[in-house]
Amino acid sequence: MPRFSDDTVLQQFEKIEFVQTLPVRLTDTHITTAHGGGGKATHRLIEGLFAPAFANPLLDKLDDGAVFDIQGARLAFTTDSYVVSPIFFSGGDIGELAVNGTVNDLAMSGAEPLYLSAGFILEEGFPMEDLRRIVESMARAASRAGVEIVTGDTKVVSRGQADKIFINTAGVGVIRRDVHISAANARPGDKIILSGYIGDHGVTIMAARNELDFEADFKSDTAALNGLVNAMFDVTTEIRCLKDPTRGGLGTTLNEIAKAAEVTIAIKETSIPVRDETRGACEILGIDPLYIANEGKLIAVVPPEVADAVVAAMREHPLGQDARVIGEVWAEPKGLVFLQTEIGGNRVVDMLVGDPLPRIC
Repeated sequence: MPRFSDDTVLQQFEKIEFVQTLPVRLTDTHITTAHGGGGKATHRLIEGLFAPAFANPLLDKLDDGAVFDIQGARLAFTTDSYVVSPIFFSGGDIGELAVNGTVNDLAMSGAEPLYLSAGFILEEGFPMEDLRRIVESMARAASRAGVEIVTGDTKVVSRGQADKIFINTAGVGVIRRDVHISAANARPGDKIILSGYIGDHGVTIMAARNELDFEADFKSDTAALNGLVNAMFDVTTEIRCLKDPTRGGLGTTLNEIAKAAEVTIAIKETSIPVRDETRGACEILGIDPLYIANEGKLIAVVPPEVADAVVAAMREHPLGQDARVIGEVWAEPKGLVFLQTEIGGNRVVDMLVGDPLPRIC
């Protein structure tokens, strides 16, 4: 497990003052692609416009899904939209991504995913064979994840008013175990677990767009994570938080947890798995792997006494074979994520600024 010297690091950051966050005031005058990138602009849009307009106790938590009780049953509900370009890529397509992404948001709430909806916005002239291929891919993905697509909608817009196909999915799941999952639950002393290599999906999309002629063969990591989460719960229900680091990548997702729980998260660069070919592509593009999207990875925050058992259980599952502890939670300073670098220095890891790769999912 990573070891940190609290005194050394805190001395470096002791002059940084972290004050109580004031309500976000949205000053942007127009929507940009950055508002969909999952980073600072996205959070500014959510916290400055959507959250205050729709404010209620369920939404205010800003978790991956809403959790609520109905007649003694604990349910989770989530929704997401998919606009990835290109719609077909190595390892998956927009349809598989839509199913897996919604299943994962339910799993990150501690729920057993049950039912999905599927809404399609189609551009006039879109090839029927491509639509058939996407629908069949969604059916296979749903079957693998153990969910059913039980309702949906179809709209067609005139040629040029959309880009081929957009898909919206919503999902409902039931929380059968005595678990309470939220980003706000992270506590000082907890360990941060990552399920495997980061950056695979984002780099695959870059390669599929032919922006660069990469020699390596990249493949998206898109996968439904509910089976892996079940394996973790079989070991312990004392998991504090689950997050899938999609838009904005690992760095942004850890910032979301640190902010929600008002803690510091310290991670170690040498513990974060990045494939050599992914790192090389990121260096060419000038993009930090910490901010590259993933579609089949998860972060877990767990008490230190169960961390080894959780990692061992994850490694027994095909989607968690490379799981490891990458860091830990500290009490101070609040709302900070920092990285202990390979050469022994420390740097603050902020949320993603801008959008280096629009329409990643």
